[in-house]
Amino acid sequence: MRKTILLVLACITYVSSFSQVTYKEISSSRLSSERKLKIKLPKDYDSNGEEKYPVIVVFDGDYLFEPVAGQVDFQTYFDNMPSSIVVGVMQGENRFYDAYFDPVTGLPTESGLRFHDFVSEELLPYIDDNYKTSRFRIAVAHDQMGNFINSYLFKKELDFQAYVCISPDFTGSLNNFISKRLSLFKDDIFYYMATSEKDIPQVRQHILTTDAQLKDVDNHNVTYYFDDFENETHYTLVTAAISSSFEKIFDIYNPLREKELEEKVLPYEGTLDRYLTDRYDRIEKLFGIKKEISEDEIEKVAQIAEQREDLKSLTKLGDLANKLHPESLLGTYYLAQSAEGFGKTKKAKKLYESALTLNDVSHINREYIFSKIDELTVVDLDEEIEDEDDGEE
Repeated sequence: MRKTILLVLACITYVSSFSQVTYKEISSSRLSSERKLKIKLPKDYDSNGEEKYPVIVVFDGDYLFEPVAGQVDFQTYFDNMPSSIVVGVMQGENRFYDAYFDPVTGLPTESGLRFHDFVSEELLPYIDDNYKTSRFRIAVAHDQMGNFINSYLFKKELDFQAYVCISPDFTGSLNNFISKRLSLFKDDIFYYMATSEKDIPQVRQHILTTDAQLKDVDNHNVTYYFDDFENETHYTLVTAAISSSFEKIFDIYNPLREKELEEKVLPYEGTLDRYLTDRYDRIEKLFGIKKEISEDEIEKVAQIAEQREDLKSLTKLGDLANKLHPESLLGTYYLAQSAEGFGKTKKAKKLYESALTLNDVSHINREYIFSKIDELTVVDLDEEIEDEDDGEE
């Protein structure tokens, strides 16, 4: 029964997702023809709003667009990646000419170079002029076009900040120069590549050779990911690779997970509010998206502060929570906790009392706050009695 319900929901999601796809034609002077596009805007897209969206350009949009758009819908639903504009370039019978390359260098030439320039000089400006785009773009391609998109790495001004090369059919000597090119970048670049144990043998061998070279790239601006799938063929690996690539490229966009809390937050040198703000500044820098720090994430980091017995971080997190979520009791609660930890019982009591006038937080028990107020009231009375006894002596 449960499987049936999930299947129905998946079908509904699929149908509603692709009912939002629009088909456009763009006239190209470079190609001396018109080229068809599939464009899918995010469900929350607002042409009058301030939010901007990353752009995912899908080469071989005839067959690759739907898997990419479906995965984007799935991952944005769970907030694992930002809402994005998906653009599929229909290539059809032009594919051979679009991917035309120099057999020695592997770089596009003649009709391939014209298609390369069409994307850079006509398609991308068209998308930017007509939609609310951020500065972050991803190129997704498979097979021959998976080789083709590497040519954009050799431009002086990069058109794409992330490259998803799914079982690329490397030709000529191009794959031998990718690692050298990536070692030179001074801006953030994401590069993903995938193959499988049942991939086309010659294609797989070139990919594995390239992978060995890319793993030796020493450049902190380059983030490289590689997947070698089991029991998948040159074609069936596509869906798994799309899912994995987006999950990895947008890893920092994801809500804080247990692994990051243990490996990065717990040993962080400095107050933990800084870890959070730096993390979200990096999201904005990378993707051109301003994402708000949630109460849930502040709570997770505050638990680490408590584990570290780090009262200074707890105070800073309280201030941050009050700044970002002033109607919530969260920040005042943490300030009360830190004041109590520092032995400032009167201040802590007042802060706990103030917290009760603010909006609830699901994971904080108001009965517990009342008990803390009663406990600190007793402490205050005891301190007053001690002060009186000291005065009599």
